[in-house]
Parts: sequence; C-alpha cells; structure tokens
Amino acid sequence: MSIYDIQVTTINGDQTTLQSYQGQVLLIVNTASGCGLTPHYKGLQHLYETYKDQGFTVLGFPSNQFAGQEPGTEEEIKQFCETNYQISFPLFAKVDVKGEHAHPLFQHLVKETPAPFNTGDIEWNFVKFLVDQQGQVIKQYSARTEPSAIEADIQELLAK
Repeated sequence: MSIYDIQVTTINGDQTTLQSYQGQVLLIVNTASGCGLTPHYKGLQHLYETYKDQGFTVLGFPSNQFAGQEPGTEEEIKQFCETNYQISFPLFAKVDVKGEHAHPLFQHLVKETPAPFNTGDIEWNFVKFLVDQQGQVIKQYSARTEPSAIEADIQELLAK
C-alpha cells in the first residue's frame, strides 16, 4: 500500500487521502497542545512557510495518547494552533499513533522507516517522519528533535 492511499480525516471532518500531497516532501508529525514540546509548532510553521513554495508540506496529526495532553475537540485544537502559533499547514483529526488502535498512517510510517532511523515506536508527542516526493519514508526523528535540526534533510530532498 502506498502512503497516498491511506484514508485520513481533516481537522474539519472531511474524509480524504494523502493523494493530493504526492510529489511533495512531507514532514508528518503527531502533535499535542498541552505538551512541553508544543513550542515545536513554531519551528514546524517556520519550516512550512520557508519551503512550501518549493514542494514541502507539514502534516499535523493531534493525538491524546501521551499523558492526556491533547484533550480538546478538533475545533478547540484548530483554534489553539491558529491563535497561539498561526499554524497554516494542514491539520487532521485526532488519532491514535501507537497501540492496538493506531491509525494506519502511523502504522505505515513506523513500519516503513528504514534503519538506522527506525525506532519501532512513537515515544511521545512531536515525533516527526520525513517522507520523500515518491512517498518513501526517509527518516524518523525523536520527539525532542527541534524542527530546525531537520532543515538540512528537507533541503536535500527538495534539491533532488
């Protein structure tokens, strides 16, 4: 199965797939509004603004699986992100990212990340997955990896 065939729900409740992102470099992130790492939103938005016109997109997937740090509704999450971080990259409906009910996208990302970048798990909020223009998972970054530390990898993929 291709990453582009996976069904997702937007933050506004629309069912879709990732097909519209084919040909772009993607940074897919599980997010949370009440986490100590929530300021990563600022760096993610900066990357998006810097590279969106070159074929790069950040995709945010809120999750409440880690210490209940994303308890709000989709509307509350969207409002929080827009008000506090001026987020303009695509956000999706809240999902589980690990365990028995993990969303198929995150199952795919964890399974397809190549060694030595695959941890086999999503340890916390703000784990980041870099996907190339063909939908191949290139790297998994830990939750604590600052978005700015990923910039060189994004530039390298965009140059291809």
